Amino acid sequence: MAGLYGLILCGGRSLRMQQDKSQLDYHGLPQWQYLYQLLAPLTDQVYLSCRVDQQLDTDLPVIVDSVEEAGPATGILSAFKAFPGRAWLVLACDLPLVSAQSLSLLVSKREVNKEATAFISSFKQSPEPLMTIWEIAGLKRLDAEKGCPRKTLMKADIALIENPFAIEQFNANTPEERAAALQTIQQELKA
Repeated sequence: MAGLYGLILCGGRSLRMQQDKSQLDYHGLPQWQYLYQLLAPLTDQVYLSCRVDQQLDTDLPVIVDSVEEAGPATGILSAFKAFPGRAWLVLACDLPLVSAQSLSLLVSKREVNKEATAFISSFKQSPEPLMTIWEIAGLKRLDAEKGCPRKTLMKADIALIENPFAIEQFNANTPEERAAALQTIQQELKA
């Protein structure tokens, strides 16, 4: 079984959000720090994936995107090229509702003989590529296709699982979606 590393995708331009999504505060600290705390107990090592021109105030290990403005596949493939013998639990920084319960479930359902282990996206009814464990075979496929991670997963031999905590797969890409996520978090805190 390939060792499992964690990768937090922070390198997006955040154009619709109008500010760096990795820096947003949903849980009392920047989102990248919150996600790091979730991934650290589940993986051997956690890395932040960043653009060349991006600055994060951290001592954590960073993998800089090898190509500018090429989408999440660039971050995933940059990590794969840096550590080709590792599987990666990839997590996008625009998932404000994710918690340890979803990530622990994903790790517990990992099928190392598949190309990936992914949740089905309740929003798109397809694999969620940015909260997925990418095995080496799946990373090789993504590298060969140089395409969209979701489309790659749709063609791959993957373990596709239902997430009973599907709300945790909610992506916040706009100020309105951020407000909705904050409202959901506040409601959960009151419950």
